[in-house]
Amino acid sequence: MSPTHPEGNHHQKLELAHIPVLLEEVVHFLSPHSGGYYIDATIGLGGHAKAILEASSSQGKLLGIDRDSSALIYAAKTLSTFRGRFHLVNASFSDIQEIARQWQIESCDGILADLGVSSLQLESSERGFSFLKDGPLDMRMDHESSLTASEVVNHYPEKDLANLIFQYGEERRSRLIARAIVKSRPVRSTKHLADIVARALRFKGYQRIHPATRSFQALRIFVNDELGKIPPFIQSSANLLAKGGRIAIISFHSLEDRIVKDCFRKLSRECVCPSGLLQCSCGNKKLLKLLTKKPIQPQPTEVEANSRSRSAKLRVAEKL
Repeated sequence: MSPTHPEGNHHQKLELAHIPVLLEEVVHFLSPHSGGYYIDATIGLGGHAKAILEASSSQGKLLGIDRDSSALIYAAKTLSTFRGRFHLVNASFSDIQEIARQWQIESCDGILADLGVSSLQLESSERGFSFLKDGPLDMRMDHESSLTASEVVNHYPEKDLANLIFQYGEERRSRLIARAIVKSRPVRSTKHLADIVARALRFKGYQRIHPATRSFQALRIFVNDELGKIPPFIQSSANLLAKGGRIAIISFHSLEDRIVKDCFRKLSRECVCPSGLLQCSCGNKKLLKLLTKKPIQPQPTEVEANSRSRSAKLRVAEKL
């Protein structure tokens, strides 16, 4: 199903709302140059991609990937002044190697993945990503996916619901929340779900983080299999990068960051198997050099200008 083209004033509002996170740091580490080829594997509304193309002179090119077909409409408009220098593909970032093969890309000079939810998704109440606006329990980044948050919330067994809220939301009171959800079925909307969680946790008055935040995070991650896609993406990216090429990944919570850190470390280790073995058994092949021993986080000035950047962490590695 093709998305309808958004109205102009809606696009202008989203442009104002969309501020690329850690933009200067991303451009610094990727160091785009004239004639370089870059891949923004989660292009979103195109903010990072625009900066990469600007920094790579008139000869740099970029392939933008996003599983959200609606986002690609906005990205195309953001990059309209770079006509002929970019291509956009509707797919998951984890399929980067297959996409590169289809586009006959043998190697590239830089790869970026911003694992956060885009402004488009958060601002669109019909997408169901945020409890700040009432909408259907959807949460799909890919319009064509069959599994929705409504299916999980209204039909999964209480035990399974509690387990996924605990695992993906790191919510210690997941059993209490799951029990309340099951008792309140059918759960009709994002606001309804948020109210159920708030009542279950006896939420009263102001709290820095809304009590439903972790539960919504867990549902979004589960519905989109966000964590499962990270390792194959990093491995494929390491294979695809040219010598000296860099991969930069922005994550927004500890589960993502932990996976990125572990994958980078694994790909930066030497093989420890005896040289006489015909086949390596440890699986370690040193492909990357870590450029960020600790993740880069936004400066206070950026957090003040864009509160959504608060939890962002950037890790970068270079192809050996």
